[in-house]
Amino acid sequence: MAAKTSLKGKGKAGKGSKGSEEGSSAAKCVKEWSTWAMKKAKVITHYGFIPLIIVIGMNSEPKPQLYQLLSPV
Repeated sequence: MAAKTSLKGKGKAGKGSKGSEEGSSAAKCVKEWSTWAMKKAKVITHYGFIPLIIVIGMNSEPKPQLYQLLSPV
């Protein structure tokens, strides 16, 4: 499992703390969205790679049969 990192800033919270909280919130949202998108992309790539290769192979010339694409010879 991946370790979670904290987005909290170090130092004293001064007058600009509200602005930094909004920026931190936006950064956290972007980080969560990108993590979600990468997980979905990993699943799509995992389950879609072999079917993609088969479809590309079946659309090439000369047109092979499905068993010819899947046989090791």
